[in-house]
Amino acid sequence: MSHKGTDRQIDNIEFVVADIERSKAFYGPVFGWRFTDFGPAYCEFTDGRLTGGFTPIGTIRPGGPLIILYADDLAATQSRIEAAGAKIVEPVFSFPGGRRFHFQDPDGYELAVWSDK
Repeated sequence: MSHKGTDRQIDNIEFVVADIERSKAFYGPVFGWRFTDFGPAYCEFTDGRLTGGFTPIGTIRPGGPLIILYADDLAATQSRIEAAGAKIVEPVFSFPGGRRFHFQDPDGYELAVWSDK
């Protein structure tokens, strides 16, 4: 994730894929997406408005990509999420460009929140 998002808005969509190059070969020509590689395990894409990523790390989840929101204050956002009854399913971890955690909403959807701070 190479840019700062806007606090508490959807900022990024992440696809767990079997093959990053195959995904680039599909989405580039079909939708005109541009790509930035961050090593062998992550490739960022942009459609000119929204960014996302391809990674082979994780489980391919039929039914949808991972929705990632941005937060100016990661800890405060996590506290609000927990107070609202959501479950943290992946604690805060660092990655090139920031930190993030994953949570499960009351209906079982997994989302993530990241910050560059």
